[in-house]
Amino acid sequence: MKHALNMFWGYVSTNPKKFFFVVLAVVFVIWLLFDDYGLLTRISMESEHRVLLRTQEEGQQRILRNEERIRHAADPDSIEKAARERYNFRREGERLYIISEE
Repeated sequence: MKHALNMFWGYVSTNPKKFFFVVLAVVFVIWLLFDDYGLLTRISMESEHRVLLRTQEEGQQRILRNEERIRHAADPDSIEKAARERYNFRREGERLYIISEE
């Protein structure tokens, strides 16, 4: 171990500028990767941003569908359709077949 440290110190003492720039580059790369807004944080923030955009788009689609349903809520055909689908209503003389999914 002492021999390795002596070799390392000998290299540093013969090439101090090179050693300084290597250490500086290592510190810069570590800072670039692990800073508050470093590369790893940026990647996780981008993936979270994509998820939030997708959630926002789904919410917008749901709002549009609900607005369409609200516009057609007073229409007699839509009232009849809702009564038939949700509450199994039927007209006189019709047969009602209920198919349940298991």
